Amino acid sequence: MYTDTLPTALSAALDTLPEPLVAPVSTALERLPAEAVLPADDRILAELPRIWAMSDFAARVCVRDIGVLVDLCDSGDLQQAYPPGGFRDRLQARLAVVDDEAAFHQALRRFREREMLRIAWRDLAGRCELDEVLADLSELADVIIDEALAWLYPRLCAQIGTPRDSAGNAQQMIVLGMGKLGGRELNFSSDIDLIFAFPEPGFTDAANPRANEQFFLRLGRSLIAALDQQTPDGQCFRVDMRLRPYGDSGPLAMSVPAMELYFLEQGREWERYALIKARVVAGDQTSGQALLEMLSPFVYRRYLDYGALESLRSMKAMITREVRRRRLSDNVKLGRGGIREVEFIAQAFQLIRGGQEPSLRQRSLQPVLAYLCEQALIPEHAQQDLTDAYRYLRRIENRIQALHDRQAHDLPTDDVDRARLVLAMGAADWSGLRRELDGWRQRVQGHFDQVFVAPQQEDEAEVTEAPDFADIWHDAVDADVAREILAAAGYSDPASALTLLERFRDGARVRALSEQGRKRLDRLMPMLLAAIQGADSPDASLNRLLTLLDGIVRRTAYLALLNEHPMAISQLVRLVGSSPWIARYLSAHPMLLDELLDPRSLYAPLSRDALAAEADNRMASADVDDLEQQMEILRQFKQTQVLRVAAADLAGAIPVMLVSDYLTDIAEVILKRVLHLAWRQVSQRYGEPLREDGEVADFGVIAYGKLGSLELGYGSDLDVVFLHDPVPAGSATTGDKPVEPAVFFSRLAQRFIHILNTLTPGGILYEVDTRLRPSGQSGLLTTSFDAFVEYQRGRAWTWEHQALVRARMVAGGESLRQRFSQLRREVLTRPRRRDELREEVRRMRERMRRELGSGRRDAFDIKQDRGGIADIEFMVQYGTLAGVQQYAGVLRYTDNIRLLDELERAGELTTEQARILADAYRHYRGLVHRLTLQEQSARVAAETVEESRTAVIGVWNALMESGSGTNAEESG
Repeated sequence: MYTDTLPTALSAALDTLPEPLVAPVSTALERLPAEAVLPADDRILAELPRIWAMSDFAARVCVRDIGVLVDLCDSGDLQQAYPPGGFRDRLQARLAVVDDEAAFHQALRRFREREMLRIAWRDLAGRCELDEVLADLSELADVIIDEALAWLYPRLCAQIGTPRDSAGNAQQMIVLGMGKLGGRELNFSSDIDLIFAFPEPGFTDAANPRANEQFFLRLGRSLIAALDQQTPDGQCFRVDMRLRPYGDSGPLAMSVPAMELYFLEQGREWERYALIKARVVAGDQTSGQALLEMLSPFVYRRYLDYGALESLRSMKAMITREVRRRRLSDNVKLGRGGIREVEFIAQAFQLIRGGQEPSLRQRSLQPVLAYLCEQALIPEHAQQDLTDAYRYLRRIENRIQALHDRQAHDLPTDDVDRARLVLAMGAADWSGLRRELDGWRQRVQGHFDQVFVAPQQEDEAEVTEAPDFADIWHDAVDADVAREILAAAGYSDPASALTLLERFRDGARVRALSEQGRKRLDRLMPMLLAAIQGADSPDASLNRLLTLLDGIVRRTAYLALLNEHPMAISQLVRLVGSSPWIARYLSAHPMLLDELLDPRSLYAPLSRDALAAEADNRMASADVDDLEQQMEILRQFKQTQVLRVAAADLAGAIPVMLVSDYLTDIAEVILKRVLHLAWRQVSQRYGEPLREDGEVADFGVIAYGKLGSLELGYGSDLDVVFLHDPVPAGSATTGDKPVEPAVFFSRLAQRFIHILNTLTPGGILYEVDTRLRPSGQSGLLTTSFDAFVEYQRGRAWTWEHQALVRARMVAGGESLRQRFSQLRREVLTRPRRRDELREEVRRMRERMRRELGSGRRDAFDIKQDRGGIADIEFMVQYGTLAGVQQYAGVLRYTDNIRLLDELERAGELTTEQARILADAYRHYRGLVHRLTLQEQSARVAAETVEESRTAVIGVWNALMESGSGTNAEESG
């Protein structure tokens, strides 16, 4: 076909091409046979010169057989995205009429060529976005592999029998796609990384049976030939099998049990990285998914695995050396700031956190970056830069490969190919393309270095003649010199500090470390010792830190975390040096070390709404039927939030009364979710109880004590009572295994308590105390609301009405909540004789003092001694019960500080009395919080609180001891 006979649309488009590309396209057009019939669509003809200019591959396919392009045009396939199953339907139609191996190979290759032309055309013509290109390339490979396997399998079975397991079931091969195929991000001309497996050893069912290993070896070889073999029609895909266990020296196909044993005993770090993207692309999907589930613990460690950074850093260093050796600086995949660096950033977070966060176990890169940004693990600008850069780099990579259908990643050096790429990328010229590319690579490089450049380590630091902490740790100086260094660093007892260090260094746990673990510890200890010298008490800090390290040293990923983040070391020393409670808390829950990485969140406890959102977000990642996993998530959630409160408390970032507010919010958020879990579990088994009106009966958790009054402390237990709606006598739950409603509610409460206080690897959530329920420990665990009303109206003791002052419903249905509030109002506003009430409250308090107080003159029990917290609480409860019927505003609150304000407004306390009690209460509560963080009891030297104690006793005497002065008017 000569260019002077070209259709008008085509000829006009040819004239618009850049000058260097006119000749290659014109030459290709001239090579078309004279009888060639071009597509009739002017739009396609107008696109043709540009597509051929950008892709010599497209031109070659069309010149060899212009009918392929005509078919794509006439069928409409070129103009639209395929619906689901589009590739499979088309390939199955071709293979249905194929019966010999040569025709089978030809059909596969011609199908692949047609579809690759379609994908390249739609991409280069701007008919689709990058995501469709990557998805189509991956789907095309999936279908070719799977349909090729489906064609080969029955023919091999006919020859040597069907492979069967020990139960006689037929077995199929499992084909895992790795790398970009596994991630559904295949390149335009990529090879495909595959692993073959089969469910279990056995034999074929032929008269002359063969071992299953032999069957799948032959099947695997045939599949590779169908995909990889060069024929006159080319090849489908280059196949790389080197990622299989043992690499080239390993069996081509391995049974699942053998593969499990391999990864358990011999799996290497780079194989964890490779398996992130593993996906079943063909064959037995069910067995393949089971295999990947089985390998998941190998890939994603249960703890935060910061050791993965070291491994990935080593891998990147090897790649960098290879890039230098082979002069690959213009390689958009492997060069600095290239595709691999973006992948390494995402996969580092996946390997580190994937065991804790299932949402990170994704194969595709862009969703992982988005999730990291959502969780504030990378800044929004970093996520945007990395995503945009990745998309640009993948687009240029695909268009480099579309030039000639070759697996190339280097920028072209040929002028014509450079002109092709400039046109394909929409750049003005080659220098402009290079500037744009280099800009994206510089951004990637900057973010990569933020994640991967190792912090300066002691072995890289400037070498000095003077002995230092590294010399002490490595026992490179004598004891006198070591003690001098420690004394200069602020240790008050350097000899004892040196003994502690030596005992830890020479202890069994450190001696049992692997070479890598010892290397990490040797790197960490000098940095840790340097950080300790700035502590208020280096001696105490060293003791606590060595105790913590002794507990976690065998889990060397935590050592890697601290090595990777010197800022975390300084936060650790600060918190542990300030509080032995935090030191013990971190020792019990070392995964919380990860919280030290970001001081912005560490010292900023979440609001109630933010807590609820965070809890729901974490719970959403769990299997709804896996109670053990959900329990662990809630425990980790609580530990994280409590650590933030404690850190903010120690730093003085929040006032003392807010500490209890935050701790109470954490508990309430957890209790709501625990009730949901418990209800779901029990109702799945028994169905649900119904009220008289046919609606599901409500169940409520009533909080008493510190939880009820929003005054929880660190480690407080929870005083709760369980109530439920009345249900008709003789009724049963709605499930297949119905039980009486009383049984349902009892088991619901038991399950609720079980979720809270069962000891798991993550510890417990809360200790639960249910002794405040009607009739105490001898009463039923749950009580119907009607029975509770009857008890409170007729049989409850005064102290139980005192307890009701601090009671509120924290979890359960709104209808029950309102009815409980109404009952509480009714009981608290009941008229009472002041003198009788005062005497009962006073006698109860005196008995408590005798049983629980310190009984010492030189010591003061902040909670129970005369003039302490309990005295203030009893005065508040007395004032509420005595005066609430005159001033209903007292009913609005359950916490002591606001109740004191209300009692002042009601005239039950003078302004001075209310101020004295509120100031003392805040003072005492602050002391209790601080003493808890120092792991000291709530007893102090009497003289340290003499002023507050004396003032509280004065108010007590005025209100509770004298016959007069029982209200503001009388005492004023």
